[in-house]
Amino acid sequence: MISITLPDGSVRQYDKGITSMQIALSISEGLARNVLAAEVNGEVWDASRPIEEDSAVKLLTWNDAKGKSTYWHSSAHLLAEALEALYPGTKFGIGPAIETGFYYDVDFGDEPFSSDDFKKIEDKVIELAKTKSEYIRKPVSKADAIAYFTEKGDEYKLDLIKDLPDGSITFYTQGNFTDLCRGPHIPNTGAIKAVKLMSVAGAYWRGDESRKQLTRIYGVTFPKASELTDYLHLIEEAKKRDHRKLGKELELFAFSEKVGMGLPLWLPKGTALRERLVNFLQKAQVKAGYEQVITPHIGHKNLYVTSGHYEKYGADAFQPIKTPQEGEEFFLKPMNCPHHCEIYKTKPRSYKDLPVRLAEFGTVYRYEQSGELHGLTRVRGFTQDDAHLFCRPDQVKEEFKKVIDLVLYVFGALGFDNYTAQVSLRDPNNKTKYIGTDENWALAESSIIEAAAEKNLPTIVEYGEAAFYGPKLDFMVKDALGRKWQLGTIQVDYNLPERFELEYTGSDNQKHRPVMIHRAPFGSLERFVAVLIEHCAGNFPLWLSPEQFIILPISEKYEEYAKKLSDELKDSDICGLIDFRDEKIGRKIRDAEVKKIPYMLIVGEKEATEGLVSVRKHGTGDLGSMSIEEFKIQIIKEITV
Repeated sequence: MISITLPDGSVRQYDKGITSMQIALSISEGLARNVLAAEVNGEVWDASRPIEEDSAVKLLTWNDAKGKSTYWHSSAHLLAEALEALYPGTKFGIGPAIETGFYYDVDFGDEPFSSDDFKKIEDKVIELAKTKSEYIRKPVSKADAIAYFTEKGDEYKLDLIKDLPDGSITFYTQGNFTDLCRGPHIPNTGAIKAVKLMSVAGAYWRGDESRKQLTRIYGVTFPKASELTDYLHLIEEAKKRDHRKLGKELELFAFSEKVGMGLPLWLPKGTALRERLVNFLQKAQVKAGYEQVITPHIGHKNLYVTSGHYEKYGADAFQPIKTPQEGEEFFLKPMNCPHHCEIYKTKPRSYKDLPVRLAEFGTVYRYEQSGELHGLTRVRGFTQDDAHLFCRPDQVKEEFKKVIDLVLYVFGALGFDNYTAQVSLRDPNNKTKYIGTDENWALAESSIIEAAAEKNLPTIVEYGEAAFYGPKLDFMVKDALGRKWQLGTIQVDYNLPERFELEYTGSDNQKHRPVMIHRAPFGSLERFVAVLIEHCAGNFPLWLSPEQFIILPISEKYEEYAKKLSDELKDSDICGLIDFRDEKIGRKIRDAEVKKIPYMLIVGEKEATEGLVSVRKHGTGDLGSMSIEEFKIQIIKEITV
């Protein structure tokens, strides 16, 4: 007998060789019908794979991220089977699950292919799914794997096999299709009820531009047809909310080929929105004891050699800026933290001076590949709401908790109330990616885990996601459409203080190293604004709106009254404009709605005579007439809230 520990802590005894599916059946048939795979001692397995020793087992369904990933990877295999049936001789690269479905890279040879072929492939996928073919795992020797794909004539699988050690290779077969795969997979194809091929693109084999370009087919599947319908509706809604589309319509930002790819230009309205975000956080930071600093946009190469950024990112960064002086090189600033370390060193520090909290809205530059650039979410120049706290070891946890409070304050003010805190730790099996001692990493990781627990944050742990110099707490936020974004990060760092030889004099009159906390509640202003635009569909909170009102005179006779109203509102720090166009009032209202301006103030003879405004609210409609004082009280109250 072996002991199986379930997620609720209960322990059950089973015969050795029990499968996860049999465990599910022993609990309930309903559960078994929904099991897609299982997590056995932290590793995802097929539900049909025998368990030979005492293990912790979590049964995975469609509601689990790892269950969904297994489902979509299995769907990629089913897509490959459909393609092989419809296009004999097709060769296959890789077919992984991704965040929203899966893709498969395929070589059709001389066979023409386009999105016009999607419908017949989708029909074939569903036809094959209905056979309820089992996904069968089979370990094979390296020699047998090479022989199989040599006979099949698939050079891509042979290229993959050559890097695999003998004894680690497995095949999976469902129906008439066999693939090289480590798995896991769902029990059978019958769970796949709905499929939609989303797009087709080109992809160089193994990302190497010198090798053949394959056809990458993206798809998504669901266990219910209704879920596919809902997903497609979500996609259409996402297109309407696309920050690139709304950014152009609302005149927030632009890009110019002459300026350069990935370098956004903030237009007046976008700048107003951005500055309000900056002012909002600056006020909170001053209250929390931060001091504002400014550092240059470039730094000497030696600065980044000392910090370790040159070793880790130098090859992928913008190339050095050479000066007339022989051998002198500067770099565009990729991070603010090395500069802040040098600010800390400008004078002696005592234990009584700590913590020192330095904040900067610092613009940094990183060379992203052109194919990876995407609106404001992936750019080459961006401004971080960066701060670095230098504190004593005994202050780390308390300071970390205060930063958590600040991040949650920002999220609350902007309507991001659905989030998870990801504890991003070092990969224990590949420590060469990181700098620093095991002792310092252990201290840093425990500080984060304890602080998150004491703040009762909903957390998940991800190994291998730490920064190269320290672990971090990343805030994963879900927007109004349920999409997940990484916004806000806090990191504990014992390493940069050592590299920069930072010190403070302790109460024992000896020199000690401070601990460094990196934090950025927004992350980057560019990415944060992009996510905010899509989250609220361009309907910003009133306090953040670049234009809070627009005055719509019925005719030019009332323009002087409109100017008087505008001046009075602006004197109260309420921002807006007047529509002086010679257009009918209905057109002016429609255009203001499209621009998502929160309040429309219509003025005509009655309003001018009686000192009133007729108020309409975006998305709500007519609020009736009121005095300008009443309107000011209402809008100031809303801005304050």
